[in-house]
Amino acid sequence: MATHCENKASLLSSAVVVMVPFPAQSHLNQLLQLSHVVSSSYDIPVHYVSSPLHISQVKSRSSNPQDPTNKIHFHGFQIPLLLPSSSSSSPNPKSKFPLHLLPCFEASTHLRQPVADLLRSLSPTTKRLVVIHDALTTYVVQDVVSIQNAEAYSFNCASAFSAFAFMCETLGRNDIVPNKELPSSISCFPSEVLAFLGSQIHLAMTLKFSSGQLYNSSKSIEGSFVELLSKEINGGKEKIWTIGPLHQTIISENRAEKSLVLEWLDQQEPNSVLYISFGTTVSFSEDEIEELAFGLEQSGVKFIWVLRDADEIDVSSSRYEEGRKRPKLPDGFKERVKGMGMVVREWVPQVEILGHSSTGGFMSHCGWNSCMESLSMGVPMVAWPMHSDQPMNGLLITELLKVGVGVIEWNQREELVTSSKISRAVRRIMGSDSEEGDEIRKRAVEIGVEVKRSVVEGGDCRLEWDSFIAHITR
Repeated sequence: MATHCENKASLLSSAVVVMVPFPAQSHLNQLLQLSHVVSSSYDIPVHYVSSPLHISQVKSRSSNPQDPTNKIHFHGFQIPLLLPSSSSSSPNPKSKFPLHLLPCFEASTHLRQPVADLLRSLSPTTKRLVVIHDALTTYVVQDVVSIQNAEAYSFNCASAFSAFAFMCETLGRNDIVPNKELPSSISCFPSEVLAFLGSQIHLAMTLKFSSGQLYNSSKSIEGSFVELLSKEINGGKEKIWTIGPLHQTIISENRAEKSLVLEWLDQQEPNSVLYISFGTTVSFSEDEIEELAFGLEQSGVKFIWVLRDADEIDVSSSRYEEGRKRPKLPDGFKERVKGMGMVVREWVPQVEILGHSSTGGFMSHCGWNSCMESLSMGVPMVAWPMHSDQPMNGLLITELLKVGVGVIEWNQREELVTSSKISRAVRRIMGSDSEEGDEIRKRAVEIGVEVKRSVVEGGDCRLEWDSFIAHITR
């Protein structure tokens, strides 16, 4: 006869996963994609933690409609929505870093107590409590050390290359990009963010509760840098899994009604359209918008331009899109480019646009989400990084992978980028008579094929996933 303890053990799930993202769109989205894979593909319960505001935001923008039968449990914990401090500053006054989002860093720390309470309530229900947290939420999940059956894994929303490059700066090395000076961390981040990052790293090193690291990347893109990171971190003792591209593992065949953007793309020639988007954290001045508009016009290339200001703190209001400021275009621009290009103000299905046969290039801020989406679709890039890890990603795209061209050098970032520079970069990628563009496009397609192979059964991505799931359910 089974004992009471044996009966109780048989009722426990082998693993329960708790996701703790940082409250910014690209971070929220990657961990939601991760949640879908864990819950849907491996039938493991997932608890997704954030504020009600940010959960609403990431759900509304998700490319995956919420399946009522899935195993994602959302926990919305209230955190203070702090106003930007008047003392908030940046070493570079012309930095593109969205300073109005700085309060999110402090506000996120208020999740510590509710997350600790949630972990303690879930601990008795499972053999192993697996906490997957954004690298920026180390402080929030530190109480994992006091829970016997819990273990924590750091999820990195940036590229392995950028992580290694910033580590090299700390170590005084500069030998990973031949003949190029690496962007300094102080030129990429405001001082407040650097201090916050430093505190998270120090805490992780002090408590030593990390059981491994996850990257939304692929061995076919960053395998060499993942190996270098593995050797540098605890002498290779800490396991690293590359489980990307996440968006490829959750693409649904059941799409909603086709958008006007995709209908327009259907009418264009293959590889003839440049897609332009700078993510959710970048705003342009009127002068910059004017130069970009004239640059596109001068290039003669067909385009889809997503023109939006950076997200404010609260994007969940139904009136947000209606009430947000609409960046102004030059007089007569839309009339002059009619038939040649589209200017879009609302949220668009970026993965589908990049995967469309008519899309031949992507002008981007080089956020890692955008880079992975472009690389996986075999689309070359016009790199225009703005802040944070983006300058490092831009170097990876242009100098190491050689699947894109830069609009400007990073040391020119404080200058107004002229329409002629923009037009020149666009033609280098999109020009049908550009030998350089042909080579770049060829290389981008090759990488896209390699990435697609990685997500099918037996591919590198699938093997990494199986390895990670086997590890947390051991």
